[in-house]
Amino acid sequence: MPRDRRDYFYRKAKKEGYRSRAAFKLKQINEKFNLIRKGDTVVDLGAAPGGWLQVALELSGGTVVGVDILPIGEIEGAETIKGDIRLDTTIEKIRAKIKKEGADVVICDAAPNLSGNWSYDHARSIDLATSALECARKILKPRGRFAVKVFQGDMFPGFINKVRQSFVKSQAFSPEASRKQSAEIYVIGKQLLPGIVKMNEEYTVVIEDIGASGDGIARISDFVVFVKGAKQGETVTIKIRDVKPNFAFGEIIV
Repeated sequence: MPRDRRDYFYRKAKKEGYRSRAAFKLKQINEKFNLIRKGDTVVDLGAAPGGWLQVALELSGGTVVGVDILPIGEIEGAETIKGDIRLDTTIEKIRAKIKKEGADVVICDAAPNLSGNWSYDHARSIDLATSALECARKILKPRGRFAVKVFQGDMFPGFINKVRQSFVKSQAFSPEASRKQSAEIYVIGKQLLPGIVKMNEEYTVVIEDIGASGDGIARISDFVVFVKGAKQGETVTIKIRDVKPNFAFGEIIV
């Protein structure tokens, strides 16, 4: 607490009426990545005490929903849900709040209760961030955006690879408002990819046609995949090398 009292962003949050200093982390993330835009539907996972909810409301002015296993004090203009994001019942409650269209943005600043055992705390942070990613995939609109806090460590590369498999663009970022001694970092994902095909997965497909560039054209559940060097009519096993919102690229496995 003495450190917090001397902290610039802690004092600034108190002065400006934010519930936590973390509000400025979201502001800085948004300045760099244009994550939340006017009119967006935003879902904040692990929202208590509500600092990110306050900022999300300011930036969006649209539907903003906070979710946490802990109670969230009322914030005018925001809706709240008490529940565990790993449960289907909570997902359904979120969907009911955001309607059929889905969310434009999912954000998560949640962290596990720290035990002091770094390996354990890091693993729990990765598990929490993975749950947030899985929840985001279920409730985001196509091409939706995502931001989540995670602790750095040996499991971090594996996690960011999961984000890269789910979004066209992904990047790790440390806002100025994060304390210098903190191991936290934020992973940003933009343009949610369809879940029909996944990076580096293998599929057996039939080449139905040849495109203008000479690549073979296959379909996986009506999702177009371009396959270099393939011939029309042949059946090939491919590995997905790149995924875009409306199509993917695969290469034949020799």
